[in-house]
Parts: sequence; C-alpha cells; structure tokens
Amino acid sequence: MIKLTRLDGEAFVLNAELIRYVERRGDTFVTLTNGERLAVKETMDEVVDRSIAYQQRKHFLPPMPAVLQSAPTDSIPHTTS
Repeated sequence: MIKLTRLDGEAFVLNAELIRYVERRGDTFVTLTNGERLAVKETMDEVVDRSIAYQQRKHFLPPMPAVLQSAPTDSIPHTTS
C-alpha cells in the first residue's frame, strides 16, 4: 500500500499491486488494472519511487513478530549458544 494525495488535498492509500501505469499530463494520473484513472498531486517519479519501495519492502523484509513490535530493545531476551 502506498499513500497518495488527491488533487483536492485528500490523502488516501492505494494498493500498489493495482497500478497498471503512471503518466504525467499536466497532472499525474495513475491508471489501475481495472481501467480506473486517479489524478494525484504527487509527481510521476514520486509515485514510481513509492511503488518500488513498497515492492522492495514486500519482498525483502520479513514481518516483525508482534512480540518484538512493542518491546523496548533493551528488554528483548538474548540467547547464547
């Protein structure tokens, strides 16, 4: 999911998996796989960069276990071999 902004200033989150292509025609338009077109404030490069970052996070970073998400780092138990 990537955060974008409509031309009226309203922020929204888009499933980046649905992006078919992005184009600049004065404004930036994101065309989805279902044919829907969205006009956004972000530049074409910003949309592409956010989409790439999303894909990188999705494929390379494993989800953090819930127990570690809220624990302070100094309280995480360390194991020794």
